[in-house]
Amino acid sequence: MVFGLGKLFGKKDGAAPPPEPAKATAPAAASDHPVSAFIRRDAVFDRDRKLVGHLFRLQHLDAGLGDAPTERQKLLDDTLLRALCASSEGWGNNLAFLPLGSESLDNPQLDALPAAHTVLLLFLSPETTDLTRLADRLAALNQRGLKIGVFRQPKHPAFSTVLIFAEFAAIDVAQSQGGNIRDYSVALRSDEVRHPVVLLATNIESIDDHQICHQWNFRLFHGPFASRENRPPQPKSDPHKLHLLHLFNLVQSDADTAKVADALKQDPMLTFRILRYLNSAAVGLSRPLASIDQALVMIGRQRLARWLSVLLFSVREPDFAEWLLVESALGRGRIMELLGAERFPAAEADHLFLTGVFSRLDRLLRIPLVEAIDQIPLPANVRNALLERSGPYAPLLAVAEACEAPGGDAVTAAAGSAGLVPDKVNHALISATTWANEITEHWE
Repeated sequence: MVFGLGKLFGKKDGAAPPPEPAKATAPAAASDHPVSAFIRRDAVFDRDRKLVGHLFRLQHLDAGLGDAPTERQKLLDDTLLRALCASSEGWGNNLAFLPLGSESLDNPQLDALPAAHTVLLLFLSPETTDLTRLADRLAALNQRGLKIGVFRQPKHPAFSTVLIFAEFAAIDVAQSQGGNIRDYSVALRSDEVRHPVVLLATNIESIDDHQICHQWNFRLFHGPFASRENRPPQPKSDPHKLHLLHLFNLVQSDADTAKVADALKQDPMLTFRILRYLNSAAVGLSRPLASIDQALVMIGRQRLARWLSVLLFSVREPDFAEWLLVESALGRGRIMELLGAERFPAAEADHLFLTGVFSRLDRLLRIPLVEAIDQIPLPANVRNALLERSGPYAPLLAVAEACEAPGGDAVTAAAGSAGLVPDKVNHALISATTWANEITEHWE
């Protein structure tokens, strides 16, 4: 099948140039020398402003996606795939978008990925010229259940071939010119494209660019624009959150078990939600809980306090900033718990989790962190890590925070100070993402 893509995608002078090699990339290395690098996880939203998945890439490629020479790109792709396969616990119902060079399609690790909800976003390299071989490989990956996506490269001879198999079509907004966004949308929604594709806009830097993509029928959105949205002012006090804080205080204090249970039962919907979360697969209890009283007996106050802290960040109505806050809080908590598993006794796992989650309490309650922490009883190690950045938990908190920072310098420094290698941090980040996906699936 051949499309008139030159005509569809506009004039020659309006087309985006092919990706240039990154200015600061290292020279190509031997294929048996894997790259050591940290992974970055970015949220992907739909038109209803709901989190639908994540785009995974290596931290030092912030300048653009797919901007390395072919051999270097294969090494980077291999690093990403190794980390994902080592942590392949599935993605829940969320999508995992993996930007890869087309020369990496023969990487055997693709066959080890969890196929459900995995999207391979391809950059077409100059060396990809055997269209028959390319089509056969894409068909085999499709047969496995992997989804295929492709970045805008209409002049590449393989672009039309990939579109035959693609369910997603992406454009790097930050690297695109003028009317490319509009032209790409029009072309891929034309009669000459034989099947519908989902339009994905990546690296959207501004709210204005997001609005343009939204106007031109893109369905998925990725980039720093989400953290820059001008949100309408909201009251500092949220009765729902304040009630949860009160319950958390009761659970953490010496209040009688009956008093804690009575306070929980005053809110039937909250009771229902807590029991639903505690009975979910993500918690992994050996037998289901039927009542709050039973929950207090079976899992203890410390674990119940953990799940109350999770509920504090539950989202009722989709919003970019709220979802990013949820992702940040839950991700930090789980990352700290996983990284601390070999360093601290099992009894401290929930303390590590609370440290990460409550590091976002200032954003949740819209008050300074010291004021928020003063409202709740917390172990000394948790308070010291949050307020003074001291004590045994502080290095892991710094790593969890640095995983969200742009560029690789922050996480490299934090991991080095904590004595952690990239593989450990990458595994924790991916596992934490999977876990958070499972938890938020149950939210209204």
